[in-house]
Amino acid sequence: MRTNTVIYPGTFDPITNGHVDLAERAARLFDKVVVAIAHSEKKTPLFDLEQRVDLCSTALAHLDNVEVTGFSNLLTDFAKSQGARCVLRGLRAVADFEYEFQLANMNRAIYPEFESIFLTPSEHLSYISSSLVREIAALNGDITPFVPAPVATALEARFS
Repeated sequence: MRTNTVIYPGTFDPITNGHVDLAERAARLFDKVVVAIAHSEKKTPLFDLEQRVDLCSTALAHLDNVEVTGFSNLLTDFAKSQGARCVLRGLRAVADFEYEFQLANMNRAIYPEFESIFLTPSEHLSYISSSLVREIAALNGDITPFVPAPVATALEARFS
């Protein structure tokens, strides 16, 4: 029996309602969704890997076929270790597409059976990004419309 597993990778620093929307939609399309949280030390994340995994796990706990895990190796190697041949990426704007197109081709050059699946966010979430959420939180703005409640609490604690 063939099961369709998709990897949904990212830094998720922090997970936003846009990320949750894509995970929910992916959970309807695939048998298994692995939300793969990149270690990403070069990006200097606000939250460490364990915190990001915990926040994502909490935000996605309502989805039975979604698993959250951290990774620090090449995405294609991680995908192989999970028995996955495709990756899910969100596209918010044309600028995202140019980068994602290059990444998709590079991943396929490394792992020829690897496919990239792109989803656009729901319109009412398309402007949300983790970096904007972090900036608003750092300036004591209201981030509750943009992130799950536990994430808002964690950000408020971080910047208080």
